Amino acid sequence: MRLKVKPEKGFGKIEVEIGDDLWETIKRMGEKYGRSPEHILKIILEGKFREPCGEYETLKEEIRGLEKEVWELEKKWAPLRYKAYGVSEDNKILAIELSGLMAENSQLKRFLRKKAKQDLELRRLISYYIQ
Repeated sequence: MRLKVKPEKGFGKIEVEIGDDLWETIKRMGEKYGRSPEHILKIILEGKFREPCGEYETLKEEIRGLEKEVWELEKKWAPLRYKAYGVSEDNKILAIELSGLMAENSQLKRFLRKKAKQDLELRRLISYYIQ
């Protein structure tokens, strides 16, 4: 690719031949940072590179420390999540058993010709645990 640099005022221009591999690298950088290749070239020619805000190695070490913390928390969280799943499955089984016992109780009351009482709150609780 041929690059032409013209001054804002006056005469004269500079023409530079850029190789295809270098142009592809500039295009990839533009895609990576969300800028046009022309903008990348302008930054390169003007030398307006941003300097890192802090010490690079210090920030890298801080990131590693935070990653270790995340993995430690994940190690603690995974068994708790597994236990919670087990408890919820146990609750579901108990709710099914309770529902069966309530049905059997109402059948026995009907057999003895006693009045069967409907407990709506208990039914709502059972349906909550079954879902």
